[in-house]
Amino acid sequence: MERDIYMRANHLKVISVEKIRADFPILQREVRPGVKLVYLDSTATAQKPLAVIEAMDKYYRWSNANIHRGVHTLGEEATALYEAARQRVARFINARKTREIVFTRNTTEAINLVAYSWGRSQLHPGDLIVLTEMEHHSNLVPWQILGAEKGLRLEFVPVTDDGYLDLIAYQQLLEQRPRLVAFTHMSNVLGTINPVTQMIELAHQAGAMVLLDGAQSVPHLRVDVQALGVDFLAFSAHKMLGPTGIGVLYAREDLLEHMPPFLGGGDMIKKVQLRSFVPNEIPYKFEAGTPAIAEAVGFAAAIDYLENVGMEAIAAYEHELVAYALERLATIPGLKVFGPPAEHRGGVVSFSIEGVHPHDVAQILDREGIAVRAGHHCAMPLHEKLGVAATTRASFYLYNTFDEVDRLVEALQKVQTIFG
Repeated sequence: MERDIYMRANHLKVISVEKIRADFPILQREVRPGVKLVYLDSTATAQKPLAVIEAMDKYYRWSNANIHRGVHTLGEEATALYEAARQRVARFINARKTREIVFTRNTTEAINLVAYSWGRSQLHPGDLIVLTEMEHHSNLVPWQILGAEKGLRLEFVPVTDDGYLDLIAYQQLLEQRPRLVAFTHMSNVLGTINPVTQMIELAHQAGAMVLLDGAQSVPHLRVDVQALGVDFLAFSAHKMLGPTGIGVLYAREDLLEHMPPFLGGGDMIKKVQLRSFVPNEIPYKFEAGTPAIAEAVGFAAAIDYLENVGMEAIAAYEHELVAYALERLATIPGLKVFGPPAEHRGGVVSFSIEGVHPHDVAQILDREGIAVRAGHHCAMPLHEKLGVAATTRASFYLYNTFDEVDRLVEALQKVQTIFG
């Protein structure tokens, strides 16, 4: 217990969790009378601080207009806010240029953009794409569709029994000279933080392009695209305190310049004639139609919030939180945690309880006010590899506390009592 007290005291010197929690209105909610919400589902979507809610409210109250073509005051204000958000994103991931940031609806759309635009124009029958067994469906299905359309080969880096990628198998696959390697930075099921710097370097040495799924990493870790040398990076605002409906594709400028448009319509063109068109400059040629303007404003506010807290402090706090969670969960008989130890994982813990279906676990936890996720978490092949149809997943963020971990463990003990 002394170690637990030390961990709590040690990290409260770094970030004030109670002060942070006060910024999130929903965390004050009781899900039923006398039952306070414990939100442990941030891997699916994070909660929003007042700063984000108020930024979007101010936009709608004060500057709401369409962007880029309006010359009136509201149009110019909205355009400035939208483009300022792009600049904030570029600085957050250390992109070389703002024009390397394409706004999409989410991570899924960003990956599909690469598949349909870069993939369709650059890949040929027989070309190899290397993926991994721990990928989210969003980084599997687009390549399956493209592979069927163009006659591509798909091969997969295995996941070891302890939740890591098999790097020996990875290097063997690279010997086949793939055109693209696409993998997650952090697993949304196992929590595994992959050695992406090494993997990207090895892929480039083999002549492959690299797409990194940053949906789970960018909200929690400092991600520097220049330091990584990654070609494509996809992530979503809603997992990093921002609104739903907006995400990002980062891609190197030279790649975007040569990629054809993804969608056709307004704002992605310079000139249109009845039988032809000239696409707009990047990044606008990939942003057809009215974009998510208010969401971009909220996205910028979310980034400001995270930066004010400090990404390094967030990562360090979550590391100790998940280490404590793993320690406490290990005391529950019949509970199996999937994935590596705390030093190699982010704030995600997926588990099963012998004799109890994950959905039953989640329903009982909900009665105790604890929100977790149950199912295959859009990673059916990984669950098949793990030998289970579904798991229960608790995920943590900067606003969670050690006391909430204790509440989770107490509720899981009730689950075992109910099911005998």
